[in-house]
Amino acid sequence: MSILPWEESVILIVDDNPNNLAVLFDFLTASGFKVLVARTGESALKKAEYSLPDLILLDVLMPGIDGFETCRLLKAGDLTKEIPVIFMTALDETEDKVKGFSLGAVDYVTKPIQNEEVLARVKAHLSIRRLTQKLQQQNVQMQQEIVDRQLAQTNLEEMAAELEKRVESRTVELFQANQQLQEEVKEKQQTQENLQKSMHELQQAQSLLIQSEKMSALGQMVAGIAHEINNPVNFICGNLNYVRDYTEDILKVLDLYQQHYPKPAPEITSTAEAVELEFIKDDLLKMLDSMRVGGDRVRDIILSLRYFSRQEGREMQPINLHEGIDSTLMILQNRLKFKANRPGIEVIKEYDPDLKDIECCGGELNQVFMNILANAIDAIEESSSEKTFEEIQSRPHRIRICTKVSNANTASIKIYDSGPGISEELCDRIFDPFFTTKPAGKGTGIGLSISWHIVTEKHGGSLRCCSTPGQGTEFAIELPISQKMREMAVSGSQIGSR
Repeated sequence: MSILPWEESVILIVDDNPNNLAVLFDFLTASGFKVLVARTGESALKKAEYSLPDLILLDVLMPGIDGFETCRLLKAGDLTKEIPVIFMTALDETEDKVKGFSLGAVDYVTKPIQNEEVLARVKAHLSIRRLTQKLQQQNVQMQQEIVDRQLAQTNLEEMAAELEKRVESRTVELFQANQQLQEEVKEKQQTQENLQKSMHELQQAQSLLIQSEKMSALGQMVAGIAHEINNPVNFICGNLNYVRDYTEDILKVLDLYQQHYPKPAPEITSTAEAVELEFIKDDLLKMLDSMRVGGDRVRDIILSLRYFSRQEGREMQPINLHEGIDSTLMILQNRLKFKANRPGIEVIKEYDPDLKDIECCGGELNQVFMNILANAIDAIEESSSEKTFEEIQSRPHRIRICTKVSNANTASIKIYDSGPGISEELCDRIFDPFFTTKPAGKGTGIGLSISWHIVTEKHGGSLRCCSTPGQGTEFAIELPISQKMREMAVSGSQIGSR
């Protein structure tokens, strides 16, 4: 089995707080790392030079020399200058972060420490360092090979000058040597192409990591906003019933006054006519009913936002796929509604009642549904711009969502849109990172690439695109219902192939 870039790595934790040291030591040790600790900057410098760790987690605020000075001294040392340093700090000022990066740090995590965040950043920078070291080694080897080739070329030219003076029979031998040299040049070119490919893959990995961090932060922000709005909305909706009851009571009392005192004082009569009392009595309850409908609508939207941005962490949990799809549609409802240039987009849901919960990361799958459905709406709106309202109305646009239990451990989700469709050539490239058919500034070309990564690599499923120009596009997703059953099936197939 291949060793991951961060396995068997040595990490030095520098923190004057013994509690922080204990928590990080236990967590990183359990994650497969070899961990060293230091409680002062002076101790960290000695241990770093002695053991040469693969990465250093460095606290900023410490007695003696602080984290900034410790980092400066590490980067000044010949043995320790290449070791990546990640600051651990409660400082959130921009100038403190800029200072850390200017001293040579590669990243920072804020306190209080989140173990999963630390693990993700440690793995990412260990992977980057291993790839960088590998590229440096390959570069040194290539430079040496170039020197060797140049030396061989010089020797060959000297031999050629001498061979010209010899008999014609040696020409065949020279030709063979030339052929061998051309093959070596081709091998060198192939090596250089492989190096460029590795650099491109590294850039893609970095871009995916940045996008993943952005989506995680956005999900946390949406969940927080939904939580803050939920309490006052619940208060308003809960009290609307009481307000309606109180209003009905007041109107009953007012009706009794009008029955028993049909001829009120002139001042009361004139005031009632001025404020249009009869209209208020008729419209007030309708207004309260409308307010209740609006409040319920707001609560539904908040619930959809909280469900869509759910944060389960890295562990998979049983999730209802239908609720995830419905929450995504609720968020996109404004884009599906009737607009001035086109009728509303009809959504047809054909849910399999036998499809219950599946083991997955619900928040990440919701992101997949959002990317596919948003692209479908974009395609429909693009095709609508070239048609009249009447043409669209005669053949209305639709999005059909079908779910089905394919077999004992496979759930199938198909999302079809009646947009313009795409060619077979573009279908083959649609999941490539940064590839997009949208105009500049309209799309990054990374949404479907991340969706493919979430479905295939994270959940062990499959994601396919099938489209015919002029007839719409269909995305087919297949997911394992139980991750444990999938792992058992994969293990069984591996044993059977041995």
